[in-house]
Amino acid sequence: MPLVIAAWAVLEIWLLTVVASATSGLVVLLCIVAGFVFGAAAVKRAGRSAWRNLAATMQQPGAEQGAVAPVPAGGGRTGLHMLGGMLLIIPGFVSDAVGLLLLFPPTRKLIGSLAERAAARSLRRHPAAADPGSLGDLFQQAQQAGEQTRIHRPDGKVIQGEVVDRDRHGQD
Repeated sequence: MPLVIAAWAVLEIWLLTVVASATSGLVVLLCIVAGFVFGAAAVKRAGRSAWRNLAATMQQPGAEQGAVAPVPAGGGRTGLHMLGGMLLIIPGFVSDAVGLLLLFPPTRKLIGSLAERAAARSLRRHPAAADPGSLGDLFQQAQQAGEQTRIHRPDGKVIQGEVVDRDRHGQD
């Protein structure tokens, strides 16, 4: 991982020098400042959105008793929106390009669903990787919370259980 980070930093610096030699240092400086300002605005907007989603979730009936309330619309991709803003704040053209992809809603949705599928596939392959306190454990808890929101009924009742296939269960 350190080698990847070092290679990324060298690529960013090389691209900055190439663009500076093709145009001028002022253009590169303006691009860096514009990325910082736009990224800070995106992080601020994502933070406000996350705060609104949290407040809306806590105002749902039954939230104070520990019941799982459904996530408000658009609440699942706030982290990617914030990551996109953070990448814009980091000086460099590669990080800015990736940050802009994460800020554009269709690509953010696509990247988010691909990341969720990859994480779920990884957890299915390596269930022991979900040690308590690990990132896999965090994802597993989030996945269980997502399942809980799917079984949350509009009238406030939660129906928990599991489906048993009698034909298959009797053969074991």
